[in-house]
Amino acid sequence: MINRIRAIRKEKGMTLADLAEACSPPTTPQTIGRLETGMRTLSTKWMDRIGKALGVEPELLVRGEDAPATQVIATLGERGPEALTRQRDALPPTALGGGGNLMVLAIDYPHGEYRPGDQLWLREIDPEDSARAVNRDVLVPRRNGRYAFGRLIDRSGDKIGVLPPGHGEKQQVVESPAWIGVAEMLVRRL
Repeated sequence: MINRIRAIRKEKGMTLADLAEACSPPTTPQTIGRLETGMRTLSTKWMDRIGKALGVEPELLVRGEDAPATQVIATLGERGPEALTRQRDALPPTALGGGGNLMVLAIDYPHGEYRPGDQLWLREIDPEDSARAVNRDVLVPRRNGRYAFGRLIDRSGDKIGVLPPGHGEKQQVVESPAWIGVAEMLVRRL
């Protein structure tokens, strides 16, 4: 098995020391380095600890040797596309976010920026954490199996204010939602 700890750590902008400190309980940068290079065995316990510290599922830390990882081969900068001096493994989009369950909202009819066929991937957060979702698109459960969808514009006590996409829409207020699904990634076929 090929270990992807270094690639994920670097993609998230963490040093060996950052990752070692983020582990629970904390460990040493040398131990993380040995695990990354295969000098120390990567057990399932280590995978769980490191996965939590990186905010990814533990199984993302390894891949089979027959399954090559998708490569980042270039960047698109101010002057156009530029080749990387060294290719690197691309992280699956679902690995970039934090904790919380993932869910998908399938778009069947155009709404605002969204087109039919789009998939909007959302990450579940606790309503108490809604301050970090202000001005982001959210899906919020309502009573009777219904949902509110749109830009989170307000939180007042137990009430969440959501402005649906499109012109002239009125704010929807949801009282005491069980969770909030925050838009994290848009998947659109070209």
